[in-house]
Amino acid sequence: MASEQLRLAITLRYLATGDSFVSLMYLFKVSRQLISRIVPEVCYALISTLKEFIKLPNTKDEWMEVERGFNDLWNFPNCLGAIDGKHVVIQAPRNSGSDFFNYKSQFSIELFALVDAKYSFMYVDVGCKGRISDGGIFSNSTLYNKLRQEQLNLPPPCNLPGRNKPMPHVILANDAFALDINVMKPYAGKHNLGSKERVFNYCLSRARRIVENVFGIMSSVFRVLRKPMLLDNEKAQIITLTCVHLHNFLIKSRTSSTLYCPNGSFDNENLNTRETNPGSWRLDNTPMGNLYSLPQMSRRLRSDAKEIREEFANYFKSDIGMLSWQETVA
Repeated sequence: MASEQLRLAITLRYLATGDSFVSLMYLFKVSRQLISRIVPEVCYALISTLKEFIKLPNTKDEWMEVERGFNDLWNFPNCLGAIDGKHVVIQAPRNSGSDFFNYKSQFSIELFALVDAKYSFMYVDVGCKGRISDGGIFSNSTLYNKLRQEQLNLPPPCNLPGRNKPMPHVILANDAFALDINVMKPYAGKHNLGSKERVFNYCLSRARRIVENVFGIMSSVFRVLRKPMLLDNEKAQIITLTCVHLHNFLIKSRTSSTLYCPNGSFDNENLNTRETNPGSWRLDNTPMGNLYSLPQMSRRLRSDAKEIREEFANYFKSDIGMLSWQETVA
């Protein structure tokens, strides 16, 4: 039986490179059959050990700590996170038909996530079939059910700075999601430079790109996520969850965060022009597999959700909410 150090080395090598079990067999002088047992077993152990590194805030004070992060770092008040999804490519599951076949003509499971302003996962849902849209995953997730049933213990509505209308706290999303009271998405279509719709879209996208960076950094380090996993659905879920837990552990650790995410890893803004400099993960030519939005069917939007978005848009055009550079970029 392989030693614990060897088992861990094999697993981390697989996560970091995505090398086949055959390649690992020759590298570590361990049979392919044994490696196929070692990797899932070690991943289960890592998830169990690191499970406390991923958890939703469960008190109003904890949620307000997340809100302060988005307000201080990204100038978006009343924000409690950003959501998005990512395809994880797998081999075609047996007898699954087209259930896992996505719009990119690949078989995949989907990783749906809610992240905070400091590039950490707060909630993940792994394993939905690749044909399901990211909006569909969200609407069937435990996160959405708790949100609708008011079980998340969110802070009460409060005024945006300098405004006099109580506003709920919101999650930021892209066009693939439905606008809701607690979910903000961009205005559809093109808008004139300087219009409140375009300014709102800029401010939302500036804060929401956090989740894109989280997926990008994780995939650039754990390159198993960039290659088709020749594993069954359950093992692919375990591998993906392990990468998520390791991401949070590494990014929250004072000793490893600078090694895991050195300067230039994330998108950043030029302080003079306010143009976005792409993070180093975007310079990798290997496609990451994010769930970019597809043409959407028109939805009937709740009037109160539209009014909430209007209030946010008006805030970002006000003297208090306006960013000093936004007129030149939005």
